[in-house]
Amino acid sequence: MEQPKYKRVLLKISGEALAGNKGRGLDFDVIGQVCDVVKECSEMGVQVGIVVGGGNFWRGVKDGGDRMERTRADHMGMLATAINSLAVADMLEQRGVEVRVQTAIEMRAIAEPYIRSRAIRHLDKGRVVIFGCGTGNPFFSTDTAAVLRAAEIDADVILLAKNIDGVYSADPNKDPSAVKYDSISYDDVLAQHLQVMDSTATSLSMDNKIPVLLFALKDPRNILRAVMGEKIGTIVKEEL
Repeated sequence: MEQPKYKRVLLKISGEALAGNKGRGLDFDVIGQVCDVVKECSEMGVQVGIVVGGGNFWRGVKDGGDRMERTRADHMGMLATAINSLAVADMLEQRGVEVRVQTAIEMRAIAEPYIRSRAIRHLDKGRVVIFGCGTGNPFFSTDTAAVLRAAEIDADVILLAKNIDGVYSADPNKDPSAVKYDSISYDDVLAQHLQVMDSTATSLSMDNKIPVLLFALKDPRNILRAVMGEKIGTIVKEEL
């Protein structure tokens, strides 16, 4: 039987992806398909940590704009990620997967507080760990939270599941001549201002030498393909 390429992964799922075609809220069919694949990965011995965005409910700086104080708007976004974390956890548990939710902002009645050593112990025991509330700090995106948690748990790779199938030289929806990259360096992403992750997240992954594989969640089985090392999406890593 073919072995997975990665032993421990950090899967980042955008909130918008969990909304499916509805754009807002939760599409349980989509979440269920994602959880089916996560279960497969877990049963193969892959240790899976998950960071979920909150954009299907609230995007702090975008939705709050100049009508709210930025810190409070970002805190609302963190709560949105907690809602998504609980939804994903429930769907995993329905499939018999052991899961723990840890949040960067304490809410002990519904989740564990984030403790690195406890998260690693859960992973070693084969449990999926979902990290909610971003970094727990305003002004940082959930992409940055994903890189931070990946560095802390010593993940082999960050799997960035989004609504686009890779990194392009320009927005493919606006520029039909945009070229998709199979691989690209962190430096080139930053120099070309490519929208893989925000610059803070990209710099953090570069400093910690964690490769980032961006692919489309439209087909949830891309998660398994990525874990197995198939060539999908775009890999962002050190100088090529």
